[in-house]
Amino acid sequence: MKCSANGAVLSTDVKTAFTLSSRSKGLLGRSGLKPGESLLIKPCAQIHTFFMKFPIAAVFLDKNNRILYLSDRMPPWRISPLVFGAGCVLELASGSCGGLKKGDRLEFSD
Repeated sequence: MKCSANGAVLSTDVKTAFTLSSRSKGLLGRSGLKPGESLLIKPCAQIHTFFMKFPIAAVFLDKNNRILYLSDRMPPWRISPLVFGAGCVLELASGSCGGLKKGDRLEFSD
């Protein structure tokens, strides 16, 4: 699956974490994200980066895939705010959110 916004591709390889075990693991144990790779966690309204080895970008989306909150550079050992109304979060390589803003809509396609 790939993800785009405002005509630009954000990720060409969106992995999903929709089960309790895959959501709990997330990106833990990894040394980084490959170019174009991201992780979509659903349901999710808050994340942490405890025990992670690299910073990430986090984009929290509502049920219509509109951005409610984003953090372009979330370092290890942090907790995001609880984002009310968020149904999922897309985790990307740190610095990947250039040009995105609250209210933008992300599109996911195969």
